[in-house]
Amino acid sequence: MSLLRRFGFVVRSWLDALLNRVEDPVAELDYSYEQLRDELQEINRGIADLTTQKKRLEMHRERLRAAVEKYDEQAQEALRQEREELARRALEKKHATSDQLAGLDEQIDRLQATQDQLVQRQIELRGRIEGFRTHKETLKARHEAAEASARVAEAFTGVGGDMADVNRAIERATERTEQMEARAAALEELEASGALDDVLAEGDEIDRELDRRSTEQRVDRELDQLKTQLGHETERSQSVDVDGATS
Repeated sequence: MSLLRRFGFVVRSWLDALLNRVEDPVAELDYSYEQLRDELQEINRGIADLTTQKKRLEMHRERLRAAVEKYDEQAQEALRQEREELARRALEKKHATSDQLAGLDEQIDRLQATQDQLVQRQIELRGRIEGFRTHKETLKARHEAAEASARVAEAFTGVGGDMADVNRAIERATERTEQMEARAAALEELEASGALDDVLAEGDEIDRELDRRSTEQRVDRELDQLKTQLGHETERSQSVDVDGATS
């Protein structure tokens, strides 16, 4: 990956993260919280480094103090041996070391003051972080509750896309049901009026025509039989009347 492409990728990632924080208040709170924690970590590292430097100077100071005591003892021992020049040299080293010790004490005091300031800032920042964490969690809970309430409201009002799809499905099903009900009612009306052939009748149109013709023929034959029977009965009745009148 070239340097230019890598730089473009970093910029896009930074912009995406920035836009996500703008769009998501929860992410913004988490980002701010992490910034505070990073600042606290920097302070902790600063205190650790400063304390290390102070301890190193304090150890060096102890060595210088031991050297001052040693030079003082050497000067006394040289005088006991009546070696004044040697005693003078020991005292010169003692005073030079004492001067170094005074400058070292001043440096240690400055480091201690700086350390005290950092510790105080650390304590204050920890308090801010804890307070911000509590506030952050409270706001996150409120935000999540608001989102849940909005989703529930969308579900009830049909604002949400899913609910809108459900409503459209219900409308389509209702329309189909009403159409089927109207069709069934129309078929019942046609069947009741006799305008609709019996859907349960067997056979096709030719079969039904043949059956109708067969039925008509049977009716005709039966009608002829009835006529013949009535004619015979009329003849017998007339014969009986004639016989009675003759006698």
